[in-house]
Amino acid sequence: MEVRGLTHRFGARVAVQSLDLTVRKGDVYGFLGPNGAGKTTAMRCMVGLLRPHQGSVQIFGEGHPVRARARLGAMIETPAFHDWMSGRDNLWLSACYLGLPDPHAELDRVLDRVGLRERALDKAGAYSLGMRQRLSIARALLGQPKLLLLDEPTNGLDPRGMHEVRQLVRSLALHDGITVFLSTHLLAEVQAICNRVGILQKGRLQAEGTVEELLARGDQADGMVEVSSSDPAALAAAVAALPGAEAKGEGTQGRLRVIVQAPLDVPGLIAGLVERGVPLTSVVPQRRSLEDVFLELTG
Repeated sequence: MEVRGLTHRFGARVAVQSLDLTVRKGDVYGFLGPNGAGKTTAMRCMVGLLRPHQGSVQIFGEGHPVRARARLGAMIETPAFHDWMSGRDNLWLSACYLGLPDPHAELDRVLDRVGLRERALDKAGAYSLGMRQRLSIARALLGQPKLLLLDEPTNGLDPRGMHEVRQLVRSLALHDGITVFLSTHLLAEVQAICNRVGILQKGRLQAEGTVEELLARGDQADGMVEVSSSDPAALAAAVAALPGAEAKGEGTQGRLRVIVQAPLDVPGLIAGLVERGVPLTSVVPQRRSLEDVFLELTG
């Protein structure tokens, strides 16, 4: 999927501004941004539910989203079902709309794939939120799409439900060969299952690349360490006095994260703290997280 210059407005408010992004075959692409950043609006434009005011979307080389839908599955916003119908009957209705040649076999396939075969005849209104999310993913899988767009698929789930959906998304990519475009505001979710990421803020793409590329961004060339001391005040004062050392945040319970930059290195940081009489209890290297990158890019 190639998105170029995508812009959409609601009256005078610009929800998505000049969005450029590329989703490659085999990607699990994390579309990351805070609530209200414009993720859902952008995805609605991608699948043809909204008409963009400017820009273009190419899916499998096709510029018309309706014609691309034969190879596209999507779950946009909160899933809605006929609660008085069973889960299977809800899928049957969608399969009829799609004109699938052998709907019974296709329903069995997608229900097995999302782990709902045993509950398929229960009314959808009796499903838990996690089961409704999985039923929505099953609906998006009808017709064996090659690209799957999922909008906040773990939204509102408990930790167990989130884990189940994450495992399912990872399996769809690894074992079914489906390219997945996943929007979320949950940083741990992206770092756990995505290989490429785009970060959206106020409708604009702030960065795009592999998770490793984004983690390598910024000026923390020499690294970050967490320093612990029995005298937190002395530690904070000493770090502030050392050229090349920068405290990351306020620190808690005697622990302080410190960015180490040239001309200083970690051994030099330790030596400088000891020279200033700081009683150290530990120095632990820290790996830069996606949360650090996200906060830097979104303020």
